Amino acid sequence: MRFDLTDLRLFLNVQESGSITAGAKRSHMTLASASERIRGMEGDLGVPLLLRAHRGVEPTPAGQTLAHHARVVLAQIDRMRGELDHFGHGLKGHVRVLCNTTALSEYLPPVLGDFLRDHPRVSVDLEEKPSLEIADALRAGTCDIGVLADSADLHGLHTQTFRHDPLTVIVPRGHALAQRSSVMLSEVADEDFVGLVEGSALQDHIAHHARRSGKVLSYRVRLRGFDAVCRMVGQGVGIAIVPRVAAVRLGRAAGVQRVTLADAWAARDLVLCVRDALPAYAAELVAYALRDAPPTNAPRGGPFADGPARTTSRKRPRPG
Repeated sequence: MRFDLTDLRLFLNVQESGSITAGAKRSHMTLASASERIRGMEGDLGVPLLLRAHRGVEPTPAGQTLAHHARVVLAQIDRMRGELDHFGHGLKGHVRVLCNTTALSEYLPPVLGDFLRDHPRVSVDLEEKPSLEIADALRAGTCDIGVLADSADLHGLHTQTFRHDPLTVIVPRGHALAQRSSVMLSEVADEDFVGLVEGSALQDHIAHHARRSGKVLSYRVRLRGFDAVCRMVGQGVGIAIVPRVAAVRLGRAAGVQRVTLADAWAARDLVLCVRDALPAYAAELVAYALRDAPPTNAPRGGPFADGPARTTSRKRPRPG
């Protein structure tokens, strides 16, 4: 076999995108060149690596094995580059981060702003996903760092508490529920709701728990951010479930009141997770993210550059 790093990155891009065309675009090469490289890899191995269909491609068992080893090899190259970066200025790092809705909107922007300002030769690929998908992506090696709800299955991942992130119900001032100190989701499930757009990680999480209690929430309007959700609730359109940090930040200006959501799944933490040891520049990002983490984190070793870590071996309930 005579595969080079370009071959390995191309194959991973094709496998992750499910399309040779999309994989070629990610790899900054023509479709003809990408197809020729993949055929060459299959010829060297003597086995097909992809099952080709009209709607895309899927890896064969041999392709899945190649993808696994490609991730290991490329991760090691990234770690090497990160370590060597301390001895020169010609290398640039790239960190892949997946996070849930709250982390993206409330916590990570200032962290990333500080980090990118102080590390001009590092770039960050940030994408929102449901917590369950983030955990699976970490185990598959398709991202470096995940910030997700601790209700996810964290089996086999190194984790640290990132922020306390309970969910709360918000209602218009003067609403009948405003007199309550706390409510269960089952008690308010028949109300009109304001929510985030479909596909939002938080909305998937809430819908999952509503279904578990035999309820389907009715949304009068779906919006793209917590600011808009809170303002719409303040105008009397409906009620909403949002992170408490967003309700505190926006509540007074939007004219809403908070009511504690008493379901156990609402009292959650956000955790920062990795699967393996990180390149130096990615470990630096972890250190920045954990500067304002809750003080309950006591140093316990692990793959993080600074601070505590724990490896989760037991499975938690599957979240949204």
